Amino acid sequence: MKNISLPKGILFTAVIALCALNSCVNTKRLKYFQDLPESTQAKEVDIATYSETFIQPDDILAININTIDPAATNSINSRNGGFSNAGTPQSGMITPVSGYLVDKMGFVDVPILGKIKVGGLTTLKAREVIAGKAIESFKNPVVDVRFLNFKITVIGEVNRPASYVVPNEQVSLLDAIGFAGDLTVYGQRENVLLIRKDAAGKNVTVKLDLTKKATLNSPYFYLKQNDVIYVEPNKTKVLNNDNNLIKYITAGATIFTAIILGIRYL
Repeated sequence: MKNISLPKGILFTAVIALCALNSCVNTKRLKYFQDLPESTQAKEVDIATYSETFIQPDDILAININTIDPAATNSINSRNGGFSNAGTPQSGMITPVSGYLVDKMGFVDVPILGKIKVGGLTTLKAREVIAGKAIESFKNPVVDVRFLNFKITVIGEVNRPASYVVPNEQVSLLDAIGFAGDLTVYGQRENVLLIRKDAAGKNVTVKLDLTKKATLNSPYFYLKQNDVIYVEPNKTKVLNNDNNLIKYITAGATIFTAIILGIRYL
C-alpha cells in the first residue's frame, strides 16, 4: 500500500477554504431580520403596540409646573435637576441628579401642593392629577411629568455593556442595542434573553430572535423599566475562550484534504 504524503500547498488551501467558509457563515448570522423581503420598495411591517409605563414606589419623577409668573413655581421646578453624564465617556450612561421620589405608598411630596398620590398611574394621568391640585394655587398651570430613573440594563456580547437611564419612556429593544453600541460579532442574534419583573413582582424571562421580523411585533419589543437584556455568546466565542478554534480548523482541514486526495487517487 502506497503511503501518501499531504502536500503543504493543499493543506494551506484547505485551511484558507475552511476559514473563508466560516467567515461566510458568521457574516450571514450578523444580519438582523433576515426574513424581511429583499426589496428597495417600502413594505408594511407590523410593529408592536406601545403601552405606557406605570409609576411605582421608588421611582424618581421630574415634575414641572409652568405659569405666567415663573418665579411662583420656582420652589417646585428647582427640584428637577435633569440628567448628567456618568461613568466613562464610552458608556454613554446618564443618571438623574435629583427629582421627586415616589414613596412606598405611591405619594410624592411637592412644595406648596403637598402629598399627591401618583403610584399606579401613567405619567399622562399623573399630569392630570397634579394639574388638578396645582390649579388651586396657580393660575392656568401647565404640568409636565417625566421619569428620571427609567433604567434598562444591557449585558453580555455587546460593545458597551452597562445600565442606561433614559428620559424617554418609549424605548424599544433596538434602542437598547443602539445604546450598547450593537452586538459584537460573537453575540447570538437569534437568542437574546430579556428579564423583566411583572406587575405581580415576579421575574419572567423570554427569548427573542433578532433574525426574525416577528420580534418587531412581540409584546416584549418595547421595554419596561428595569428590564435586563442579556446577549449570549455564540459557539465561536466559546471555542476562542477554550483555545480550541485552531484545533477545530486543523482537524477540518485534514478531513478536507483527505477527501480531496481520496478523490484524486481513485
